[in-house]
Amino acid sequence: MEQKAGVACVSAFLLLAGVVGIILLAGPTKDVRESPDYKYGIVLDAGSSHTAMYIYKWPANKENDTGIVSEHSQCKVKGAGISSYASNPPGAGQSLVGCLDQAVQDVPKARHAQTPIYLGATAGMRLLNQTSPGDSDLVLSTVVSTIRSYPFDFRGASILTGQEEGVFGWVTVNYLLENFVKYGWVGRWVNPSRATVGAMDFGGASTQITFVTQETVQSSEDEMNLTLYGQEYKVYTHSFLCYGRDQVLRKVLSKVFKSQGYGKAVTHPCWPAGYSAQVTLGSVYDSPCTAHEKPSGYSTEASVQVTGSGDWQQCRTDVRQIFDFQTCAHSKCSFNGVFQPNVSGNFMAFAAFYYTHSFIQRTTGIRVCSAGELDRAVQRMCAMNFDEMLQKAPDQKTRIQDYCTIGIFMQLLTTQGYKFDNSTFSSISFQRKAADTSIGWALGYMLNLSNMIPAESLALRKSTQFGAWVALLILFVLVILCSLLLLLQLLCRSSAEASVI
Repeated sequence: MEQKAGVACVSAFLLLAGVVGIILLAGPTKDVRESPDYKYGIVLDAGSSHTAMYIYKWPANKENDTGIVSEHSQCKVKGAGISSYASNPPGAGQSLVGCLDQAVQDVPKARHAQTPIYLGATAGMRLLNQTSPGDSDLVLSTVVSTIRSYPFDFRGASILTGQEEGVFGWVTVNYLLENFVKYGWVGRWVNPSRATVGAMDFGGASTQITFVTQETVQSSEDEMNLTLYGQEYKVYTHSFLCYGRDQVLRKVLSKVFKSQGYGKAVTHPCWPAGYSAQVTLGSVYDSPCTAHEKPSGYSTEASVQVTGSGDWQQCRTDVRQIFDFQTCAHSKCSFNGVFQPNVSGNFMAFAAFYYTHSFIQRTTGIRVCSAGELDRAVQRMCAMNFDEMLQKAPDQKTRIQDYCTIGIFMQLLTTQGYKFDNSTFSSISFQRKAADTSIGWALGYMLNLSNMIPAESLALRKSTQFGAWVALLILFVLVILCSLLLLLQLLCRSSAEASVI
């Protein structure tokens, strides 16, 4: 009887090993050896100060080409934005060659012809189109000609409106945070039932704020109604042209020149003590945002000696002059007579917001999480001389002189403009990336133009990703293993008891 019990135990163990082996061998070993198959999309973000290229990828096996899109690679175009080539349109197209060559290498050759490529231009080109539509058209045509010479599926080049730029940034943020829809581990799209996050963008020539609101939007041009994945969203969005980083610096410098009588030497309260430079009038006034303040006898080549004084209070006075916080024909406004509902929920601030916030924290050591902390940190930063700032941020040598101006601007914009206070400022998260993907309007733009965010709900079961199958297989093996171990234990015990009897 003891021999029979031993045989039974050994047989059960062999059965267990055999079942586990069959389960493991039944896995998709071929897929383990093969790389995932991806599709790709390219967006050229033609901003006012520079152009950036983003290459996105997503699993090719998704129904209707809908999958989790992520950033594959990026490239920053050398030189200024395409709007700066108004007097040399062919240069705008030529400037893109380096990054387009990189795209040829980054996207697998077999996917070139099926890879859509888009170019979207923002505030810099909006300004050029206002002042010189002919030059704007020539710049775009040379850009288009260059892109068409590459083996991708060119889908068009356009100038985005401010509202489009704001909304596409908001779409990007909430798509990456999976606030619209989430791909569940069981192979289904599910609604995560999470609130959306507002988006705050700060570029070179404009700044945007976009968020969902339940209030009545009193300016129809600032309201957009979207239906995404079966959910409806009423979104408030406004873009402030001429309030991007580069244009703010021009506007403030123009105020400084004007307050000091357009002299040949002026003191800039926002520049740190110990810093001075020659500034040409053309670099200040050759923009629609400052042209109305040109001095009499204006000459592009004329220059002014500008010396920093690091006077925080005077700097705040000069920066405040570029806002109008008084005029309002609505029940409430942000600034310049623009209606804005009360901010609500969480926000993500990116682009120059992120870089400015990061610099302020880095140089002052203050963790800026409230309106009061921002006020203290900006004052401390603006009190530093040039050498002190340089010691704390040597990699920012060419930009150090501008951070006090932009820091005060950001403070006034968020607290007096957008009306964030100590209780709501903490809802702002300053980020550069989400889900390892750069935050900006480019991804939302591609998702919209490629119809990768449908209006209807995605309730159909989809094929599960290989990674999910691996997780399910491991879970299944563990369950079977535990069950068979329990069975083996019971069988051996039963056999042992039988042999004793």
